[in-house]
Amino acid sequence: MRGDNYAGHDATRTLESGSLDPPFHESVPGSHGAPQGDASPLVPDGATIEELRQVARGCTACELHRLGTQTVFGEGPKDAGMMLVGEQPGDREDIEGHPFVGPAGGLLDNALDRAGIPRDDVYVTNAVKHFRWEEQRGKRRIHKKPAMAHIRACAPWLRAELQVVHPDVVVLLGATAAQAVLGSRFRVTEHRGTFVGSDLDAIVTATVHPSSILRAREERERHDAFEGFVRDLAFAASALDGGVRSQQGG
Repeated sequence: MRGDNYAGHDATRTLESGSLDPPFHESVPGSHGAPQGDASPLVPDGATIEELRQVARGCTACELHRLGTQTVFGEGPKDAGMMLVGEQPGDREDIEGHPFVGPAGGLLDNALDRAGIPRDDVYVTNAVKHFRWEEQRGKRRIHKKPAMAHIRACAPWLRAELQVVHPDVVVLLGATAAQAVLGSRFRVTEHRGTFVGSDLDAIVTATVHPSSILRAREERERHDAFEGFVRDLAFAASALDGGVRSQQGG
Protein backbone atom coordinates (compact mmCIF):
# COMPACT_ATOMS: atom_id res chain seq x y z
CA MET A 1 0.00 0.00 0.00
CA ARG A 2 1.21 3.53 -0.74
CA GLY A 3 0.86 4.63 2.87
CA ASP A 4 3.21 1.87 4.05
CA ASN A 5 5.70 2.52 1.25
CA TYR A 6 6.04 6.14 2.23
CA ALA A 7 6.15 5.43 5.96
CA GLY A 8 9.91 4.98 6.00
CA HIS A 9 10.91 8.23 4.31
CA ASP A 10 11.67 9.98 7.60
CA ALA A 11 11.56 7.86 10.73
CA THR A 12 11.46 10.91 12.97
CA ARG A 13 8.20 12.13 11.40
CA THR A 14 6.32 8.91 10.84
CA LEU A 15 4.00 6.88 13.07
CA GLU A 16 3.97 3.24 12.08
CA SER A 17 0.54 1.70 11.56
CA GLY A 18 1.26 -1.11 14.02
CA SER A 19 0.74 1.27 16.94
CA LEU A 20 -2.85 1.98 15.93
CA ASP A 21 -6.16 0.15 16.04
CA PRO A 22 -7.02 -2.14 13.11
CA PRO A 23 -6.92 -0.33 9.75
CA PHE A 24 -9.77 1.64 8.28
CA HIS A 25 -11.35 -1.17 6.29
CA GLU A 26 -11.43 -3.45 9.35
CA SER A 27 -12.01 -1.09 12.26
CA VAL A 28 -15.04 0.47 10.58
CA PRO A 29 -17.73 -2.11 9.80
CA GLY A 30 -18.53 -2.86 6.21
CA SER A 31 -15.81 -5.24 5.00
CA HIS A 32 -16.90 -8.17 7.14
CA GLY A 33 -20.66 -7.95 6.99
CA ALA A 34 -22.65 -4.74 7.11
CA PRO A 35 -24.23 -4.03 10.52
CA GLN A 36 -27.56 -2.32 10.85
CA GLY A 37 -27.17 1.29 9.85
CA ASP A 38 -24.27 0.74 7.46
CA ALA A 39 -24.63 2.41 4.05
CA SER A 40 -22.81 -0.42 2.24
CA PRO A 41 -25.95 -1.78 0.49
CA LEU A 42 -26.55 1.66 -1.02
CA VAL A 43 -23.12 2.13 -2.57
CA PRO A 44 -23.13 1.09 -6.25
CA ASP A 45 -20.11 -0.76 -7.59
CA GLY A 46 -18.00 1.10 -10.12
CA ALA A 47 -19.85 4.37 -9.63
CA THR A 48 -18.44 7.77 -10.53
CA ILE A 49 -18.27 10.53 -7.94
CA GLU A 50 -21.36 12.16 -9.42
CA GLU A 51 -23.25 8.87 -9.30
CA LEU A 52 -22.20 8.36 -5.68
CA ARG A 53 -23.33 11.88 -4.85
CA GLN A 54 -26.72 11.31 -6.42
CA VAL A 55 -27.31 8.03 -4.56
CA ALA A 56 -26.05 9.45 -1.26
CA ARG A 57 -28.79 12.08 -1.38
CA GLY A 58 -31.25 9.38 -0.40
CA CYS A 59 -29.11 7.79 2.30
CA THR A 60 -31.07 6.74 5.39
CA ALA A 61 -28.39 4.53 6.96
CA CYS A 62 -28.61 6.37 10.28
CA GLU A 63 -31.06 8.70 11.97
CA LEU A 64 -29.11 11.84 11.05
CA HIS A 65 -30.94 12.03 7.73
CA ARG A 66 -33.98 13.13 9.76
CA LEU A 67 -31.99 15.80 11.60
CA GLY A 68 -29.98 17.35 8.78
CA THR A 69 -31.45 19.24 5.86
CA GLN A 70 -29.63 17.22 3.22
CA THR A 71 -26.69 14.94 2.51
CA VAL A 72 -23.50 16.96 2.06
CA PHE A 73 -21.21 14.90 -0.15
CA GLY A 74 -17.59 15.57 -1.02
CA GLU A 75 -16.56 17.91 -3.83
CA GLY A 76 -13.50 18.49 -5.94
CA PRO A 77 -11.60 17.08 -8.92
CA LYS A 78 -12.28 13.41 -9.53
CA ASP A 79 -8.53 12.85 -9.84
CA ALA A 80 -7.38 15.21 -7.06
CA GLY A 81 -3.92 14.54 -5.71
CA MET A 82 -4.99 15.58 -2.20
CA MET A 83 -8.13 14.75 -0.25
CA LEU A 84 -9.10 16.62 2.92
CA VAL A 85 -11.43 14.76 5.29
CA GLY A 86 -13.25 16.64 8.03
CA GLU A 87 -15.76 15.60 10.67
CA GLN A 88 -19.24 16.48 9.40
CA PRO A 89 -21.01 19.38 7.68
CA GLY A 90 -21.86 22.37 9.82
CA ASP A 91 -24.87 24.66 9.86
CA ARG A 92 -23.99 26.55 6.66
CA GLU A 93 -22.89 23.39 4.85
CA ASP A 94 -26.16 21.68 5.72
CA ILE A 95 -28.15 24.61 4.34
CA GLU A 96 -26.09 25.11 1.17
CA GLY A 97 -25.31 21.46 0.46
CA HIS A 98 -21.56 21.94 -0.01
CA PRO A 99 -18.65 21.01 2.29
CA PHE A 100 -16.51 23.64 4.03
CA VAL A 101 -18.44 26.75 3.01
CA GLY A 102 -19.03 28.10 6.52
CA PRO A 103 -16.60 29.95 8.84
CA ALA A 104 -14.31 26.91 9.16
CA GLY A 105 -14.32 26.62 5.39
CA GLY A 106 -13.26 30.23 5.03
CA LEU A 107 -10.37 29.66 7.40
CA LEU A 108 -9.44 26.51 5.49
CA ASP A 109 -9.40 28.47 2.23
CA ASN A 110 -7.03 31.02 3.77
CA ALA A 111 -4.75 28.32 5.14
CA LEU A 112 -4.65 26.45 1.83
CA ASP A 113 -3.76 29.69 0.05
CA ARG A 114 -0.96 30.37 2.55
CA ALA A 115 0.33 26.83 2.07
CA GLY A 116 0.35 27.23 -1.72
CA ILE A 117 -2.43 24.70 -2.30
CA PRO A 118 -5.23 25.78 -4.68
CA ARG A 119 -8.60 24.91 -3.15
CA ASP A 120 -9.86 23.92 -6.59
CA ASP A 121 -7.15 21.26 -6.79
CA VAL A 122 -8.20 19.35 -3.66
CA TYR A 123 -11.15 17.09 -2.92
CA VAL A 124 -12.89 18.00 0.33
CA THR A 125 -15.30 15.76 2.21
CA ASN A 126 -16.34 14.66 5.69
CA ALA A 127 -16.38 11.38 7.59
CA VAL A 128 -20.11 11.94 8.26
CA LYS A 129 -22.33 13.34 5.52
CA HIS A 130 -25.23 14.70 7.58
CA PHE A 131 -25.23 17.52 10.13
CA ARG A 132 -25.76 16.52 13.76
CA TRP A 133 -26.92 19.33 16.02
CA GLU A 134 -28.42 19.56 19.49
CA GLU A 135 -29.95 23.00 19.94
CA GLN A 136 -30.74 26.20 18.11
CA ARG A 137 -29.49 29.63 19.15
CA GLY A 138 -31.32 32.25 17.20
CA LYS A 139 -31.12 31.20 13.57
CA ARG A 140 -28.01 29.04 14.09
CA ARG A 141 -28.04 25.36 15.02
CA ILE A 142 -25.27 24.22 17.36
CA HIS A 143 -23.01 21.38 16.24
CA LYS A 144 -22.92 18.12 18.18
CA LYS A 145 -20.09 15.65 17.64
CA PRO A 146 -21.21 12.57 15.66
CA ALA A 147 -21.25 9.25 17.47
CA MET A 148 -19.27 6.22 16.37
CA ALA A 149 -22.49 4.72 14.99
CA HIS A 150 -22.80 7.68 12.62
CA ILE A 151 -19.17 7.36 11.54
CA ARG A 152 -19.66 3.66 10.87
CA ALA A 153 -22.86 4.28 8.95
CA CYS A 154 -21.11 6.74 6.64
CA ALA A 155 -17.83 4.84 6.30
CA PRO A 156 -18.85 3.14 3.01
CA TRP A 157 -19.33 6.56 1.38
CA LEU A 158 -15.86 7.68 2.44
CA ARG A 159 -14.33 4.42 1.28
CA ALA A 160 -16.04 4.85 -2.09
CA GLU A 161 -14.74 8.41 -2.43
CA LEU A 162 -11.21 7.23 -1.66
CA GLN A 163 -11.48 4.45 -4.23
CA VAL A 164 -12.78 6.70 -6.99
CA VAL A 165 -10.62 9.78 -6.40
CA HIS A 166 -7.59 7.71 -5.41
CA PRO A 167 -5.67 10.67 -3.94
CA ASP A 168 -1.94 10.57 -3.38
CA VAL A 169 -2.28 12.35 -0.02
CA VAL A 170 -5.11 12.20 2.53
CA VAL A 171 -5.21 14.92 5.20
CA LEU A 172 -7.43 14.10 8.18
CA LEU A 173 -8.81 17.25 9.80
CA GLY A 174 -9.51 16.79 13.49
CA ALA A 175 -9.98 13.90 15.89
CA THR A 176 -13.21 12.49 14.44
CA ALA A 177 -11.82 12.12 10.91
CA ALA A 178 -8.49 10.81 12.16
CA GLN A 179 -10.02 8.23 14.49
CA ALA A 180 -12.55 7.18 11.86
CA VAL A 181 -9.68 6.20 9.56
CA LEU A 182 -6.82 5.37 11.93
CA GLY A 183 -8.57 4.01 15.01
CA SER A 184 -9.81 5.31 18.35
CA ARG A 185 -6.36 5.41 19.95
CA PHE A 186 -4.98 7.91 17.47
CA ARG A 187 -4.33 11.35 18.94
CA VAL A 188 -3.95 14.29 16.56
CA THR A 189 -2.16 16.34 19.21
CA GLU A 190 0.57 13.71 19.45
CA HIS A 191 1.03 12.90 15.78
CA ARG A 192 0.04 15.93 13.71
CA GLY A 193 2.56 16.95 11.09
CA THR A 194 3.73 13.38 10.48
CA PHE A 195 3.13 10.86 7.73
CA VAL A 196 1.16 8.06 9.33
CA GLY A 197 1.36 4.42 8.31
CA SER A 198 -2.03 3.09 7.26
CA ASP A 199 -3.69 0.56 5.00
CA LEU A 200 -5.01 3.27 2.68
CA ASP A 201 -3.44 3.43 -0.75
CA ALA A 202 -2.30 6.97 -0.02
CA ILE A 203 0.07 8.99 2.12
CA VAL A 204 -1.85 9.89 5.28
CA THR A 205 -1.33 12.74 7.70
CA ALA A 206 -3.51 14.43 10.33
CA THR A 207 -3.92 17.92 11.68
CA VAL A 208 -6.47 19.95 13.60
CA HIS A 209 -9.90 20.83 12.26
CA PRO A 210 -10.11 24.52 11.28
CA SER A 211 -13.10 24.99 13.58
CA SER A 212 -10.81 24.41 16.57
CA ILE A 213 -8.81 27.47 15.54
CA LEU A 214 -11.96 29.58 15.45
CA ARG A 215 -12.76 28.50 19.01
CA ALA A 216 -9.48 29.86 20.40
CA ARG A 217 -10.26 32.65 22.86
CA GLU A 218 -7.21 34.86 22.48
CA GLU A 219 -6.03 36.49 19.26
CA ARG A 220 -2.46 35.30 19.81
CA GLU A 221 -3.67 31.77 20.38
CA ARG A 222 -5.68 31.88 17.15
CA HIS A 223 -2.71 33.27 15.25
CA ASP A 224 -0.35 30.57 16.49
CA ALA A 225 -2.91 27.83 15.84
CA PHE A 226 -3.48 29.11 12.31
CA GLU A 227 0.25 29.21 11.58
CA GLY A 228 0.61 25.65 12.82
CA PHE A 229 -2.30 24.58 10.61
CA VAL A 230 -0.65 26.19 7.57
CA ARG A 231 2.61 24.36 8.35
CA ASP A 232 0.76 21.04 8.56
CA LEU A 233 -0.93 21.61 5.19
CA ALA A 234 2.36 22.62 3.59
CA PHE A 235 3.94 19.48 5.03
CA ALA A 236 1.19 17.38 3.47
CA ALA A 237 1.69 19.12 0.12
CA SER A 238 5.40 18.30 0.25
CA ALA A 239 4.44 14.68 -0.42
CA LEU A 240 3.10 15.61 -3.84
CA ASP A 241 5.55 17.33 -6.19
CA GLY A 242 9.22 17.19 -5.27
CA GLY A 243 8.76 15.96 -1.69
CA VAL A 244 8.26 12.41 -0.53
CA ARG A 245 7.20 11.23 -3.96
CA SER A 246 10.51 12.21 -5.55
CA GLN A 247 12.43 10.61 -2.73
CA GLN A 248 10.66 7.37 -3.55
CA GLY A 249 11.40 7.68 -7.25
CA GLY A 250 7.85 8.16 -8.56
